[in-house]
Amino acid sequence: MASAPRNVPEETPVAFSYAGTTHAVMMASPADFEDFALGFSLTEGIVGSPDEIEAIEVQDLGAGIDIQIRLKDSANTRFEARRRRLAGPVGCGLCGIESIDEAMRSVDAVGASKLKLTPEDITGAVRLLAMQQPLHAETGAVHAAGFYVPGKGIVAAREDVGRHNALDKLAGALAKAGIGGASGAVVVTSRVSVEMVQKTAAIGSPAIVAVSAPTALAIRTADEAGMTLVALVRGDDFDVFTHPERVTRGAAKHVA
Repeated sequence: MASAPRNVPEETPVAFSYAGTTHAVMMASPADFEDFALGFSLTEGIVGSPDEIEAIEVQDLGAGIDIQIRLKDSANTRFEARRRRLAGPVGCGLCGIESIDEAMRSVDAVGASKLKLTPEDITGAVRLLAMQQPLHAETGAVHAAGFYVPGKGIVAAREDVGRHNALDKLAGALAKAGIGGASGAVVVTSRVSVEMVQKTAAIGSPAIVAVSAPTALAIRTADEAGMTLVALVRGDDFDVFTHPERVTRGAAKHVA
């Protein structure tokens, strides 16, 4: 048995702090921190637009990264009210019911988008995303999220050890570039959980394309939002789980 060097991805704690108080800590790839902070703030509904953020400051603490996010007055007032509502004593069985409601929050309707995807768009988007994953090519151990616009290809992509993190980073990159979510499809290298659908809807995209399978709750949530969920993209084959009318010219089987 021969020994050989192998590159592996790094992961580090990344804390999101609002008004000086830590709100969440993620284990994430140490890159694209401002995109991450902006995207997380948007997809979690903390802000409705980048204009509600006054400043983002990335602090390297050695053992991890603390991202200080300063919200403008109106957004900060909403956030403080939300934080008080979700707070409850540890170990209390019923006091966290608001947190359950938050996890199961409704998603924005995206069915009004005029986006159409051909089978070639879907399979091509996955192939193009694979070409924009340098960290995965080096390590084989990270997820990617990309944004595909018909006629333009993958216009933005981000990688991370966490699939949700990659999607948040993508959301931030799109917002910074002024790219509207209704213009294309989110493409991910992971399975599709309900959180991935929620974040895709927050971006404003009417379609999510994945190489792996969705959960039942993700399918129901996408259907209610008017979102086309395409998964199990393998070569030229894929399954359409919701809203197949957005996929033109004889798409692969509709399995809902």
